[in-house]
Amino acid sequence: MGTKFRGCGTALVTPFRADGAVDEKALAALVEWQVAEGVHFLVPCGTTGESPTLGHDEYLGVVRTVVQAAAGRVPVLAGAGGNDTAKVVALVAELKKLGADGILSASPYYNKPSQEGIYRHYRAIAESTDLPVIVYNVPGRTGSNVLPDTLMRLAELPGIAGVKEASGDISQVGEICTRAPEGFAVLSGDDAMTLPVVALGGCGVISVASNEVPGMMAPFASACLEGRWDEARDWNRKLYPLMKVNFVEANPVPVKAALALMGKIEEVYRLPLVPVSEANKAKIAAALKALGV
Repeated sequence: MGTKFRGCGTALVTPFRADGAVDEKALAALVEWQVAEGVHFLVPCGTTGESPTLGHDEYLGVVRTVVQAAAGRVPVLAGAGGNDTAKVVALVAELKKLGADGILSASPYYNKPSQEGIYRHYRAIAESTDLPVIVYNVPGRTGSNVLPDTLMRLAELPGIAGVKEASGDISQVGEICTRAPEGFAVLSGDDAMTLPVVALGGCGVISVASNEVPGMMAPFASACLEGRWDEARDWNRKLYPLMKVNFVEANPVPVKAALALMGKIEEVYRLPLVPVSEANKAKIAAALKALGV
């Protein structure tokens, strides 16, 4: 079930207009560009998409726009995380009706559930839908780590198709890749970890940097997956400065600043996010210039 989510998936930003409303025209154009540049799948309404500040109708509108713009050319893995299991289950049902091909669901944040609570949360989601569910493990944002033992229990469930691993613990990633059943997708949740994660047995990355350089991140992921390691290392050296500058402030502030500099979107955020500092904007501009974009 997780095999359709291989290679480079873009964790899409959500463009806003100057008046603060979702810019569906800019979003559709961004999707068209992403597909034309060769990304392998799209991920709307994740952290990079500022999902916490989207109203319910806006959230559905973003996913609808992405599904319609993608028009079946690449899969759409829609974000549906939360710390209220019942609400996540209800949202997943709505996203399925909109045509999402799968669900990326961040582990419950703030509540800090036990490993058993995490397991039951994901089991309830998986049992509610026939869409493949990708677990999103990002302890730095959620306050809890989905441990390998828990993930292997989840991997036994028919609906749990893989994990986006953003723990930053390469040993943990290695254990997951070693123990995971065949067909279970292990995706890097950090651009800078793409090469080692795939080398350990992962199948790609859900990327922030591919918002800016989809035509570079997609071949980088493909080189990793096809074992062209010299080429993959070359891509990694070239892209690493952008990967790092994208987190010079909280994601997605730097990547939206970069896309605004590139003329793709307006640089508009919703509180509590605020524009990037001028000093950091200069660093972002320099990283883009170095890549010729």
